[in-house]
Amino acid sequence: MSSNPQRKLASIGEVVPESDRPAEATLEPGLERVDEFTVEGRLVTDVGGTIGASVLSTPGMVAVMERNTAVLSYQNLPQGKATVGFEICVKHVAAALEGALCKVRSNLREVVDGRKLRFYVEVTDGDRTIGVGTHERRVIDVGEVKKD
Repeated sequence: MSSNPQRKLASIGEVVPESDRPAEATLEPGLERVDEFTVEGRLVTDVGGTIGASVLSTPGMVAVMERNTAVLSYQNLPQGKATVGFEICVKHVAAALEGALCKVRSNLREVVDGRKLRFYVEVTDGDRTIGVGTHERRVIDVGEVKKD
């Protein structure tokens, strides 16, 4: 994730070049991806000034969980395939202060019919759990996505 709030995040295609993608799907339970990010920029909230500090927002936490999971999926799918998220169920259990260096972990738990992917996701700050839950994604054919 970006450590500069003014810098745009690299696209998933820039993180995982087409040349690094497999010829066949390699999605299997147990696959895991861990990334680090700094709590800053669009990821923080002070809840309208009501809490006296800037912390990782729940939408920010969900965003890093989903992005990490999307990258993990993408790097294990062949060209022409991608994933879309369709369900997320998480608990935000502790605060991470602005400036904290956190980790996001995505672990593929189940593959159903070769296209429904179930993940365990978590965000930690050192040995403290910030958020935990599950996220589901669906494998799609990129050519089937219609642009308006």
